Amino acid sequence: MLWVSDDGQKLPIQMLNDRLLVRIPQSEGERRSSGGILIPATAQISKRLVWAEVVALGANVRAAEVGDQVLFSPEDRYEVEVQGTDYIMLRERDIHAVAASRIEVGTGLYI
Repeated sequence: MLWVSDDGQKLPIQMLNDRLLVRIPQSEGERRSSGGILIPATAQISKRLVWAEVVALGANVRAAEVGDQVLFSPEDRYEVEVQGTDYIMLRERDIHAVAASRIEVGTGLYI
């Protein structure tokens, strides 16, 4: 559960249904190519999927847990700001893969 401060009081945020709230690591902004060229975060790369950490989820989410890394398309996202921190809201069906240490498959990915 995520907490939001409202005039000094902390109010809980409960995600509904199949929704997930995720946070993209700051390192996902700029990237470097194999040749060392700096690629800005605003550069369009054809349909590049993004990894993010789950920080909150709704009661009907079955495939992921808080703390898992999920893979999704940036085109399927809705951004929200909570206390100055940017988060992304997703539906469970928009997730392409889940990476977690609890998954005991050779790759660590559940596809």
